[in-house]
Amino acid sequence: MAGMGSHHSAAMLKDEWLTPPSIIEALGPFDLDPCSPGHRRPWDTAATHYDIHDNGLALPWEGRVWLNPPYGRETGKWLARLADHGNGIALIFARTETAMWFDHVWSYADAVLFLRGRLHFHHLDGSRAAANAGAPSALVAYGKANVMSLLKSDLEGQPVMLKREAA
Repeated sequence: MAGMGSHHSAAMLKDEWLTPPSIIEALGPFDLDPCSPGHRRPWDTAATHYDIHDNGLALPWEGRVWLNPPYGRETGKWLARLADHGNGIALIFARTETAMWFDHVWSYADAVLFLRGRLHFHHLDGSRAAANAGAPSALVAYGKANVMSLLKSDLEGQPVMLKREAA
């Protein structure tokens, strides 16, 4: 399994990639990051961080969660946990046809912000990667306060509302 808060890329020959700080600044503050790179991070993503040694899937989640999960086969487990928790925002690839999206986003999330262009993640030292992520990204909001956070952010992209109130 790739490291928590990581993104596996055979081309880049490493597993851990950091969320661009501008995204956290636009959406924060968050109470918990269950997929943090731990003490090696150059900036905080939340008040509390769980890293690979903590196993954030097994620990309690409280408050507003920032989720930049390991990308790959494990991503769905993390999205399922966030959907169950119901309060947070996930950063994932916008591969909307996948089982993960059908199982944990389309039926449970309140909104999605499809980000314009492709993100440049950051190395563990904080420097910006030269190459982009290789796929489009989306921010998935669970809970009304997180929808408002997406809508009020200055992040460039297209928001899509997913849940409607009963008439």
